[in-house]
Amino acid sequence: MYICLRFFLLILIIAIFLHVQAQPALVPVKQDKSGAEVKTDPKREFRAAWVATVENIDWPSHPGLPPEQQKKELTNLLDFLKGAGMNAVMLQIRPAADAFYAKSREPWSRWLTGKQGQGPLPEYDPLEFAINEAHKRGMELHAWFNPYRATNDGKFALLSPQHITRIKPEWFFIYGGIKLFNPGIPEVRDYIVKVFLDVVENYDIDGVHMDDYFYPYKIEGQHLNDTETFKAYGDGFDDINDWRRNNVDTLIHMLSDSIHKHKPRIKFGISPFGVWANKFQNREGSDTHGLPSYYELFADSRKWIKEGWLDYINPQIYFPIGDRSVPYDKLLDWWSDNTYNRHLYIGIAAYRIGEHRKGKFRDDPAAVPDEIAYLRKNPRVQGSVYFSTKSLENNPLGFTDSLKENYYYYPALPPVMLWLDSIPPNPPLNFTATVTPKNTVQLKWATPLLAKDKEPVYGYVIYRFEGNEKVNIEDPQYILHIQYDGGTTFTDDTAEKGKTYLYVVTALDRLKNESDPSPTIAAILKK
Repeated sequence: MYICLRFFLLILIIAIFLHVQAQPALVPVKQDKSGAEVKTDPKREFRAAWVATVENIDWPSHPGLPPEQQKKELTNLLDFLKGAGMNAVMLQIRPAADAFYAKSREPWSRWLTGKQGQGPLPEYDPLEFAINEAHKRGMELHAWFNPYRATNDGKFALLSPQHITRIKPEWFFIYGGIKLFNPGIPEVRDYIVKVFLDVVENYDIDGVHMDDYFYPYKIEGQHLNDTETFKAYGDGFDDINDWRRNNVDTLIHMLSDSIHKHKPRIKFGISPFGVWANKFQNREGSDTHGLPSYYELFADSRKWIKEGWLDYINPQIYFPIGDRSVPYDKLLDWWSDNTYNRHLYIGIAAYRIGEHRKGKFRDDPAAVPDEIAYLRKNPRVQGSVYFSTKSLENNPLGFTDSLKENYYYYPALPPVMLWLDSIPPNPPLNFTATVTPKNTVQLKWATPLLAKDKEPVYGYVIYRFEGNEKVNIEDPQYILHIQYDGGTTFTDDTAEKGKTYLYVVTALDRLKNESDPSPTIAAILKK
């Protein structure tokens, strides 16, 4: 009996040992205030918000404000986004065949000055101002265009005499009470490309961005009045819907070629509606039951990325994880399998947090944080874009606090685009660190030698480590400062008395390729 008991205990101990060995190690998981899991911040991640100017959604707060007030509102907005951890902004500069920029063939926007065609007084260029201010804060600025919308309402009498609908009325059809460019007319496509190139050639933007408005979203009882256009330009197409899709494809291809020919370093991206096609309609579609942009908007967004016409795709996945019809998780996974080695940024619905209708976005503070955690688990997703800035400013259910304190606590560089530029700069030269009488650390360096592609340095990243820490520039917690200019000095006024610090500086080119680090320099502060 005693021997049998000892044998049984021995077998039990071995079984327990083998079970424990088979279990994964328990790693402490960081959680935000909502209880959502927070993965370690990546060093490279696209973090952006849309700034909508149509109907003054985000900026300016009202049409016709004095320019100084407009500027103040914009710098406050950029400060807020920077503080929330963003490294890019999508600024809407052409909401309805009008302009938030001076060097335009189209009239000034009424949402800027209160009257279409009337410029700001005193004169200034809002886009140029926005670019400079974004770059000062280490943020990219992507110019957001709406390609086809010509008016946002039916108040046609208020349109400027210089508005394109008055100059070329034959280019437009009315749908849902607004005027839209007719994408089937070749002259329309040529015109739109010229509008985009006005900005590409004249402004120091980082990217060209388009949203989800192609052919209009369907309205019950409305009819697209383009039958005559199809008769005139539809040779080779038996189906008008295939022709419509080809019209949009043609414009996207033209824009891609033109943008990259004029400035190869500009990123071109589009934010389509989240569902390309449902699997029940198309075997290559997603396992969803949502509005299919391929069939309803004639937007073949999957083709644009597959053909390499885009540098990034930014689908609007404005649905919760586990949604019955369009689950965020399944749709994100589908897009990650259909990006063809281009970047994938997820459009996230900040505006839905705390909404009135019942559901996860209203009741669960972790609903959107969980979406960030989910996308970070997928190596083929490079970031997020939030709609819109106003929603982030409202901090629904504490979401913006969660970004600041958890997900975006450390800064991040935008991910590199090796198909546009794969050659990094050379490291900075003659790096020094001097402790000043005020117990700050003055960092100085010299501009690097030109890289192999002869591209000048665009900016720098400064890293700081405490004296006993290992120098590791892949960990974003050590990023002290990111700058997008050619300045070669920086003052660290956050250094603490009595501490020893190690500093490293790297150089960036326009597409954020990073050089090897400079030599490590120590600075010892007095107590």
